[in-house]
Amino acid sequence: NAQKNTMEPILLTLEQGGSTYPDNPHEGEEFGYILKGSVVLVVGNKRLKVKSKETFYITGKEGHYLENVSSADAKVLWVSTPPVF
Repeated sequence: NAQKNTMEPILLTLEQGGSTYPDNPHEGEEFGYILKGSVVLVVGNKRLKVKSKETFYITGKEGHYLENVSSADAKVLWVSTPPVF
């Protein structure tokens, strides 16, 4: 039902070895805050480790997804505008 809103926040838990589905290029912007653990943010061919209490901000111009390559669960607050989840 989020499609009626301008932003879509989700609380995401990634288990050890888990990842989100790759998101194809799209209009809009995305913001994430790592609440627990760490993740690898993959944008195009770039990989960036993002740790607990750090944030990321990306546009949707390139394909992107998150991976949990650590030995513990990761929890992420992820906000997208416009909603794409």
